[in-house]
Amino acid sequence: MRYLVVVFALVMPFVAYLSNQQVFGPDNGTVSGRYPTLLAAAGYAFAIWGLIFALDIAHALWQLKSRNSADRRLPAAVAAGFALTAAWMPVFSKELFWLALLIIWSAWGLLTWAALHPSHAALRSRVAWWCGTLPLRLHAGWLSLAVFLNTAQVIVAYRLLDTNAMLAWSLPLIAIAAVLFVTINARLRGDLAFIAPVVWGLIALAVKQSGGTQQGAAIIAWVAVALGVGLVAQTLVLRRRRGAQGLPDPGSRIGDVA
Repeated sequence: MRYLVVVFALVMPFVAYLSNQQVFGPDNGTVSGRYPTLLAAAGYAFAIWGLIFALDIAHALWQLKSRNSADRRLPAAVAAGFALTAAWMPVFSKELFWLALLIIWSAWGLLTWAALHPSHAALRSRVAWWCGTLPLRLHAGWLSLAVFLNTAQVIVAYRLLDTNAMLAWSLPLIAIAAVLFVTINARLRGDLAFIAPVVWGLIALAVKQSGGTQQGAAIIAWVAVALGVGLVAQTLVLRRRRGAQGLPDPGSRIGDVA
């Protein structure tokens, strides 16, 4: 199973390249543009995938020799999460939105479970932290926002709700997302690896909607900013509380020696 993690870690950027070359059909940006929503982020935000893919490959190579976790479910979940991430791109290009939604939520579930796995608490070396924990939490963090952007896209594509009054259902969707972000951030005690991509995406959402012409775009932009500020504040409080209680700080392990 560990070798499958390597295989699918390499497959993801390869499929992304093919997708950008429109091998499967219109690229993801073109498809998204056909179904504008109030939960669309500025295009530059998706450049984060380059970093995610690079770190995922580092994780895949590192875990081949790592015996940190005896739980065989962990590499299985990571391999499946990577495979689903790769599968989402051509499926979305084909505008098979229901299938794409199922795929991205499944990928999020698997990689979030992997990111929360207790084995990460045992990582002490600099390499182990950067290659073992950081990639999974960064990937899970970005997907935590992406699943809601994709959900909004499906709602618009199939006109499940009023597309002329999107603010009425976009705000509740953001509220649900906020609960999810806050809950996972609390579980991870303010881990920057998870919350940084979420805040990055929220900033891009605010940038996109601040210049939007759809009704309610400006409101969504301010809500995204408020949520981002709130998550940063929560993270600072959690990290300070963790230090006050003498609990181990994952970030501090970057400088530890195994």
